[in-house]
Amino acid sequence: MSAPDGSPVGAERTIGQLFASATAEMSALVHDEIALAKAQLKQDVKRGATSGGAFSMAGAVLIFSLPMLNFALAYGIRTWSDWNLAICFLLSFAANVLVAVVLALIGVVFAKKAKKSKGPQKVAASMKETAGVLQKAKPHPRPELAEDRVPEAIEAVARSSS
Repeated sequence: MSAPDGSPVGAERTIGQLFASATAEMSALVHDEIALAKAQLKQDVKRGATSGGAFSMAGAVLIFSLPMLNFALAYGIRTWSDWNLAICFLLSFAANVLVAVVLALIGVVFAKKAKKSKGPQKVAASMKETAGVLQKAKPHPRPELAEDRVPEAIEAVARSSS
């Protein structure tokens, strides 16, 4: 097993190697936090789209099915009951409204789920907490390096950021 910078675990590492390792891990943490926020937003958008779709379907059912369903249902009720045709049409309309109400309730349930989701707020709070911890960290003094010598840690960071 080895550390993120390739050195064996338990081996003494220089400050530069530790810094490069911490930088790489912090970069990975930030990328993971961003990926989490994207996934949670995607889920919220799906819920919102489902809610909008249910509301649209409720409207479509009411608009497009009323004429055909009302006539068919009204004449069917009249055939089976011998009631007045006006009462049969009212019952037919009531059945269509009931279907639309059920679809609208489904839309309300999904809209509430999408509204209650606090995913992005949780990720933002976590990132602020991480930034607060990092701001309080004090760097250790570094020894002076010869000008012609490039530390391995800087090379590792340069490779990881490109």
